[in-house]
Amino acid sequence: MNNTFRIIPLGGLGEVGKNMMAYEYDDQILVVDTGIMFPSNDMLGIDYIIPDFEYLVEHRDKICGIVITHGHEDHTGAITHVLEEIDAPIYATRLTLGLVEVKLARSGLLQKADLHAINAGDTLQLGPFTVEFFHVSHSIPDAVGLGITTPAGLIVHTGDYKFDPTPVDGWATDFAKLAEFSSRGVMALLADSTNADKPGWTPSERVIAPAFDKVFSEAKGRIIVASFASLISRMQQVIDAAERHGRKVAFVGYSMENNSKMASKLGYLNTPTETVISLDQALQLPPEEIVLMATGSQGEPSSMMGRLSMGTNRRFSINEGDTIILSSHPIPGNEEVIYKTINRLFRRGANVLYDPLTAVHVSGHAKQDEMTLMLHLVKPKYLIPMHGELRHLRQHAVIAQNAGMSPENIEVVENGQIIEFTDGELKLGDRIPGGYIFVDGSRVGEIGPSVVREREALARDGVVLVSLVLDHGGRLIELPEIITRGFIYKHEADELMDAVSERIVETVKSSPGNIHDQVVQTVRSFLYNETKSRPMVLVTLSWV
Repeated sequence: MNNTFRIIPLGGLGEVGKNMMAYEYDDQILVVDTGIMFPSNDMLGIDYIIPDFEYLVEHRDKICGIVITHGHEDHTGAITHVLEEIDAPIYATRLTLGLVEVKLARSGLLQKADLHAINAGDTLQLGPFTVEFFHVSHSIPDAVGLGITTPAGLIVHTGDYKFDPTPVDGWATDFAKLAEFSSRGVMALLADSTNADKPGWTPSERVIAPAFDKVFSEAKGRIIVASFASLISRMQQVIDAAERHGRKVAFVGYSMENNSKMASKLGYLNTPTETVISLDQALQLPPEEIVLMATGSQGEPSSMMGRLSMGTNRRFSINEGDTIILSSHPIPGNEEVIYKTINRLFRRGANVLYDPLTAVHVSGHAKQDEMTLMLHLVKPKYLIPMHGELRHLRQHAVIAQNAGMSPENIEVVENGQIIEFTDGELKLGDRIPGGYIFVDGSRVGEIGPSVVREREALARDGVVLVSLVLDHGGRLIELPEIITRGFIYKHEADELMDAVSERIVETVKSSPGNIHDQVVQTVRSFLYNETKSRPMVLVTLSWV
């Protein structure tokens, strides 16, 4: 028996998103969350990113369960990819499980999945792990944190949380359970760090209602609310505001429609038939009587808001006088894409409202004072910050030190760095891969960093294609054929390409061998000297 307890961060430590943690003891593994991360705007063609969970695939027979803390994409989005490789039971609250089922049904994996609904307050025995689920306030209902009792000690895994004193659903974070964990002695706290660089307290979800009321009372035309499809509580706030102001609501888009139907069926969303209607019905009503709720608050080109901003949506277009509410915060690194989308929407005549212009969104994550309160409630021996970029994790460590924790008892690590506990003492173990797995259409992991860098180069400076026809003695039979794309304006190209052609001819004549590489180097050097650009140069040789 191996009495070393190991924490293996596979995602969410060093970035915002793709959260995934593994706990291992006596050759059994408990997995917590299977999230995705949205690509930054320089990751061209990438749909999303999943954790590198090869370690779990290699040890798939040891996995005793997968626990999902809540239904957001950065905690559930990779579940289909995981289940394609790993056969393990999945445990989540009813709403979270409903959101997971929608994903699995779309991927044809629902029948294969071994799904189990749990409630906050339940206790579950999974191998050597006793898992206690406690409720936390977040920006989605039915979110839980975990108390994980292992033979090595008690671990508290907060998941995403905040201490909202007046949550929309009336269900505050379970202070009593956190204090009870403290009374037992907590070996390590793994806590959300997303807002570690923001002072104070995160506002309550209830501040959104007055902001919605103000917008709804002033809007003269259609109102279009953009948010995440998993943000069920925001759906309810939109429905409630529409009722107060005599408007009808239609959910737009596959994921938004399916998630709203699922949440309504489970009782997490109140959708009165006199208020919630279909999109076809809504488009027949006067603009001042309708609210549309859609995805695309992050400006994704393929989302509803992305298509509306570019005028490529088939069902309807932006009209002069539409009011658009972006009810979310930008994901770090995604700000440029969002602001470009906002600018395009303004050009089409819409009035766009977003935080911080008006309080149409509040974070679901604790800020600095709440993190301090969590530390005082739990009183852990060790703190391991999670869920954030390295700057967030480091700032969480500073918060803990200011709260009285010894720096030796705070361990800031990134994905792939294994943490080991033996006899209650922490030390760093081996490193395993903890990088990005890119998903591009149906291709998973086939696109690596080198391909992404090539796409960046093509997008930045374009490509020059050179085709050479040679005889078997290595002499040119005809002049080089040169084609450019994304490199230079056509009316400027002739003179430059003639000069390139001359240098290629000279290079081939004087080449002692390896014509391909010498031509590539010649063209690259010449084009950089002439244009200060570095297009990708591709050379093909044909022998006749």
